Amino acid sequence: MTRRLGRRGFLQFGAATAAGLGLTAGGSAGEPAPNRTNRVVEPARDVPVADSTDVVVCGAGPAGVAAAIAAARAGASVRLIENHGQLGGIWTTGLLSWIIDAAKKTGLMEQIVQRLDARAGLFGQAPWNRQGSMPYDAEQMKLVLDQMCLEAGVQVRLHTRVVAAVKDGRRVTHCITESKSGREAFAGKAFVDCTGDGDLAALAGCAFDFGRPADGPGSAGPERAGETQPFSLLMLITGIDPQAVAEFYERTGRAWAAPKDALLAEFKRAGLEPSYGRPTIFKIHNDLYAWMINHEYGCRGIDAQHLTDATLRARAELHQLVDGLRSLGDPWRNIKIVATAAQIGVREGRRIHGRYTVFVDDMLQGAKHDDAVCRVSFGIDVHSTSQQHSTGIESHTAKRSTQPYDIPLRALIAQDADGLLLAGRCISGDFLAHSSYRVTGNAVPMGEAAGATAALAARQACLPHDVQWAEVAACLGAR
Repeated sequence: MTRRLGRRGFLQFGAATAAGLGLTAGGSAGEPAPNRTNRVVEPARDVPVADSTDVVVCGAGPAGVAAAIAAARAGASVRLIENHGQLGGIWTTGLLSWIIDAAKKTGLMEQIVQRLDARAGLFGQAPWNRQGSMPYDAEQMKLVLDQMCLEAGVQVRLHTRVVAAVKDGRRVTHCITESKSGREAFAGKAFVDCTGDGDLAALAGCAFDFGRPADGPGSAGPERAGETQPFSLLMLITGIDPQAVAEFYERTGRAWAAPKDALLAEFKRAGLEPSYGRPTIFKIHNDLYAWMINHEYGCRGIDAQHLTDATLRARAELHQLVDGLRSLGDPWRNIKIVATAAQIGVREGRRIHGRYTVFVDDMLQGAKHDDAVCRVSFGIDVHSTSQQHSTGIESHTAKRSTQPYDIPLRALIAQDADGLLLAGRCISGDFLAHSSYRVTGNAVPMGEAAGATAALAARQACLPHDVQWAEVAACLGAR
């Protein structure tokens, strides 16, 4: 018999959840609320509890997939919920095609790389570069992640969006979703928010930071507080001779900016000025290239209209830029777009408050922690938040002084809700530190640690912050 979560079961909603309720699929609109404009009251209804597992992971990007696999391997029953039609997030739906900061990352990151390599889905020479960055085939990545999740026993639900959280006091007990199946609840003993934007945590009432600070490190003044890094829509390109265009992507023995500057000059020769002043080509293999040549400024990744407008603008710009190169003749005469990403890349969203906050000082001091889940080598990487000031990468005085640093497990445990962990770019950190740890080579070990901790908490009937680090380390060491 299907269980239902009725009004009595809604013990506590996060404030953001209550504010966001409106028309939903499968429900009928009620009468307009008295003394309110532009609002309707949705009739109360029971919500079926579709499933109950030890661990529920929301979001199936690099962090979410890792969290789900790690939790399942640790003996927990796991539900993985994803809005899109494939696992992988920015790796697949976003066509990123380039893993950054994977060096010395063992466990699942290493296993994913090995599985890709076995399917000829990884390219270039190991160790690729000093930061362990490597190109991959996004289609092979989809299959590898599918296989690894299913082999671990993860219960996957695609095409499903998390829209609300249910709490008993401080503890998250259910997430509410919307899909073609209607409105459903998923119960769990522990939850991991890997949505990138901290959606579940925000719905559960957790405090968070968003964008540039008004003062302190990373500030550009009070008037620019809240600005976020721009979106980028990636695309795959074919029809170009690798030798003829090598100067536009080859980095070996050259300054970092040299191939980017050369490509920018080509666009200008075609009479075009790309929105990203450091246009970048990643060679996947001889017939396939990933291009990042677009910036969408002034957008918020938690605003659906911003995402929509940015996607439409970006796709139009990508086609215009490729058409412009083609008009130059060789070596661009036969250039062709294979695909633009189904999801625009969002660099920055909510940074949920955790039991530890990773600050830029951690980077400057090369912080080490007893409960370190990974060591970050990638430095400060802030894509300009304002087109009026720059269209490239911002320069920060701290940039030259940063050192590899640890991300502690405490930064992955939500401060304002119990039974909730975080992984990926929504963990607890400041604006500058976030620009470093946000890359996907770090998201995977974060997710792996969060998943293992969630599984241990569920099995021990305790909260994540009560799990002993030695037990988490032992679980991760068994990988």
